[in-house]
Amino acid sequence: MSVVPINVGRPRSVRLVEELDRESALVGVVAQRDPSTVEPTFDELFTVGTLARVVKVIRVNASNYSVVLNGIGRFHIAEPLGLEPYMRAEVQRISETGATSDELTALGDRLRESMRKVLALMPDLPRETASILDNVREPGALADLVASNFPEELAGVHVRQQVLEAVDVGSRVRLVSKMVERQLEALRVKDEISNLVAEEMTRSQRAYVLRQQMRTIREELGESVDDDEVEQLRERLALADMPEEVERTARKQLSRLAGMQPQSAEFQVTRNYVEWLVDLPWSHSTPDRLDVSEVARCLDEDHWGLERVKRRIVEYSAVRQLRKDNRGPILLFLGPPGVGKTSLGRSIARAMGRRYGRIALGGVRDEAEIRGHRRTYVGAMPGRILQALKKVGTNNPVLVLDEVDKMGADMRGDPAAALLEVLDPAQNDSFVDHYLGVPFDLSKVTFLATANYRSGIPEALRDRMEIIEVPGYTIAEKRAIAQNFLVPKQLQEHGLTTEQLRFADEGIDTLVDSYTREAGVRGLERAIASVCRDVAVRLAEGQEVNQLEATSELVRELMGPPRYRPDLPERRMAPGVAVGLGTSGAGGELVLVEVTRMAGTGTVRVTGNLGPILSEAAHTAVSFVRSKSERLHLDPEWIRAIDLHMHIPRARAVQDYAGLGVAMFCAVASLLLDAPCRSDVAVLGELTLRGNVLPVNGIKAIMLTAHRAGIREVILPARNEPDLEEVPAEVRDDIRVHLIHKVDEVLPLVLARPEGEPPSRTTPSLGEARP
Repeated sequence: MSVVPINVGRPRSVRLVEELDRESALVGVVAQRDPSTVEPTFDELFTVGTLARVVKVIRVNASNYSVVLNGIGRFHIAEPLGLEPYMRAEVQRISETGATSDELTALGDRLRESMRKVLALMPDLPRETASILDNVREPGALADLVASNFPEELAGVHVRQQVLEAVDVGSRVRLVSKMVERQLEALRVKDEISNLVAEEMTRSQRAYVLRQQMRTIREELGESVDDDEVEQLRERLALADMPEEVERTARKQLSRLAGMQPQSAEFQVTRNYVEWLVDLPWSHSTPDRLDVSEVARCLDEDHWGLERVKRRIVEYSAVRQLRKDNRGPILLFLGPPGVGKTSLGRSIARAMGRRYGRIALGGVRDEAEIRGHRRTYVGAMPGRILQALKKVGTNNPVLVLDEVDKMGADMRGDPAAALLEVLDPAQNDSFVDHYLGVPFDLSKVTFLATANYRSGIPEALRDRMEIIEVPGYTIAEKRAIAQNFLVPKQLQEHGLTTEQLRFADEGIDTLVDSYTREAGVRGLERAIASVCRDVAVRLAEGQEVNQLEATSELVRELMGPPRYRPDLPERRMAPGVAVGLGTSGAGGELVLVEVTRMAGTGTVRVTGNLGPILSEAAHTAVSFVRSKSERLHLDPEWIRAIDLHMHIPRARAVQDYAGLGVAMFCAVASLLLDAPCRSDVAVLGELTLRGNVLPVNGIKAIMLTAHRAGIREVILPARNEPDLEEVPAEVRDDIRVHLIHKVDEVLPLVLARPEGEPPSRTTPSLGEARP
């Protein structure tokens, strides 16, 4: 039997040890069913245990002993006698059964051989076990030896108890043999896996050993190495989940970094490059939430009006929901400043459950801002696209390319041309930034763009985007936006409540008409903030302020003299002045065309800091009047005796210059006929030498401008009739629209009736004589 030490610390067991006859004492050792029980009873013990002789007792401390026991044989608990002062019971010795036979000897030899194989695969087993195996010839003793020396994690208490309770020697040997065979098979599988892993790790372990040796050498030379930083990059690289090609490039650069001097410039360049590789979201994306109703709800919460724009965005989301891939059109929001183009992108991102990023492209003139700088340059960095992706941390955000019409081109390249690849769904799945030099998949990114001017976007870039015009707001829409969005926001930012300040509708109308003449609402928000600041000053000074109502009178008192005055009272029209309409970055523009004459030799002078298109339109209008001199009852040689001077104030604000051609004609005809134009009529259209009136763009913005200025009638090209559907109904109801095909139809509608002329008389057209 085996000799084993046992630690004794329980009060009952300690009392038993202290009362023993140290020389010849016999004790029974029984295992408990649940090892976590502190003070077990007989019901919690196994009924078969081991009879042992006390060999030696060592006192560890006042309450702990170490007892060395020599096993003698098995016993069975016949009857418990008591628990105090220590556990006592009547026991009965158990004798082994089963005589020695050839079969039993063969079982013992097989067990011995299996155990040798286990020992070869388990170097942690006690060394003496291997030498004892050959000395123990009796199969039952061999089974007891193997079971008692098996590690606890391989053969638990219940397994060993089964071996202890196996009285028949053959059964016991078979039981231990099965246990050893099971463990041997597990060890073989584990050894095979370990060999495979070892083969895979050989190269990395060799690299690790070499790095450690290199570190030791450098430390001996007095050189410091920041290995922690390299190891951190290595850990981040393992978690980056890069494509195989990119990971191979990163590991190569990281290996170079490990062998560099930290003080060298190349070390910093390489480290920055590896950091960019591991920080980019190669595989991290957010789940899409393409619920059409949710998109519509978010747009309604964030924006008032813009119904056609919202409907197009909902359609865009519906298509993305039905399609499995992420490819779709690039939406370009085109409109004046302050109408909510950029915030539309933020609303789309919130509705789709994606992260939002904004890339400001205004003033960008370097292609490297998009494609990145090559690493050979000092201070090189990736382009703005990858910078935005690193900032948002996902590979499928909503990126808004803001002010794409404000980009320029110079000797450093054309950034608009670099955007062609970024915005092409057929190419951007392998976009290569010059700094990284490896492809990055941009196909999952939802790109949106904003612009103020259509003409500022190159045609090739414009062709890759779907243009959605975001026009200005009517007075009623501005009033609703102010009451629902701007006023609550500014009250909160200035620490005010609705009990202290309330904005009346007439006060907001005054701010719109007299202080913020714009297509958007950005200036209106600043004006509301100005009123809130004045009220906040009164409260800070300790004035007793009951609920103030921002009426029209209070707004004028706080804001001072109006910045804008109605145009119509100033337009007591004289001959040679016509009202035209055009588009600008702020939406629409009301333009006065002024023409005067003087003695001269037929020179036509055009001023107003005009571009070539507008200057050509002016000469076209003069030439057309000359060609129709007979129908207008003018001297065919009238141009030889006078000089004409045409001036357009604030012409630089106008973008669609050709649309003023008909207005120029009206101004010249009004001057020569000595008949003033009506002050409440505005005209729009491009004039040709044959008298045709061509259509123009931006009808909705132009109509909104005319409505704000108090125009009662607008003359439009007939081919612009379909564009009137986009004009709000309240504007169409207040403005009478005349649609013309030829310029012959315009003079009767524009020229004012001479004083004293009977109402039945009408202003002549180009085809009839003037009385």
